[in-house]
Amino acid sequence: MAHAEPDDLTIRAMTRADLDVAIGWAAAEGWNPGLDDAECFYPADPAGFLMGFVDGEPVASISVVRYGEAFGFLGLYIARPEWRGRGFGYRLWQAGMDHLKGRTVGLDGVVAQQANYARSGFALAHRNVRFGGTPHVDAPTDPRLRPADAALFEAILAYDRPFFPAARKAFLRCWLRPDAREVLALVEDGAVRGYGVIRACRSGFKIGPLFAEGEHEAELLFRGLAAEAGGAPVFLDLPEPNEAAIRLATRHGLSPVFETARMYRGETPDLPLSRIFGITTFELG
Repeated sequence: MAHAEPDDLTIRAMTRADLDVAIGWAAAEGWNPGLDDAECFYPADPAGFLMGFVDGEPVASISVVRYGEAFGFLGLYIARPEWRGRGFGYRLWQAGMDHLKGRTVGLDGVVAQQANYARSGFALAHRNVRFGGTPHVDAPTDPRLRPADAALFEAILAYDRPFFPAARKAFLRCWLRPDAREVLALVEDGAVRGYGVIRACRSGFKIGPLFAEGEHEAELLFRGLAAEAGGAPVFLDLPEPNEAAIRLATRHGLSPVFETARMYRGETPDLPLSRIFGITTFELG
């Protein structure tokens, strides 16, 4: 609708099918989403995915997922190319930020949008860098590596808690399902000392999260997970301040292919970046 104005935008919560559309847009932007991401994104906050329509046609998307009482994460902020530069995306942005009113908000901003986010009150915390390549690894035989099953769920949930600004049980209950993703935990003397997830994406596989007590534990988990890719490309989104994570990725033949800025509006959470070897997703944090 060539003469449409931002006031013509109708905004509503996405249906589950709408979320598939938005993730398709993300794929077209080169973000390489996971094949089953929507299945776990949606339960995290079904009211937290908004889409803008003009005369029934979807033109823009944003995810504004609420975690707990005080944190939210913004992602999937996309206007279809032919609708850009006309104010539709910004109107949806305003509705999304209203959904997160009163909360600290995080996002992973692509380079082109970082100045816009700064104008909206977001401050840079650190860069995240996507490393990709084709690692040649054999699965380690270390007995501390265990496929994460239902018996380990609560222990992994407890281990995950310091790595994220808020509890995220609804999301992890889906993300850690062993029938949909490969999930490995490193268990030593009955205690979880790291865990990671690998999932099939539009191109290759992504590992995320990859949380571990140190470089050695992360190495074991990475090798165990990457072996599941069967020689396909593997991608790891890591926080740039973690030099051990960069060493790990480089050691296995991965190199930078994409970057974002982790930015927050509100107080920057105090996360243990030295133990974050792979973030969960650029869309949901």
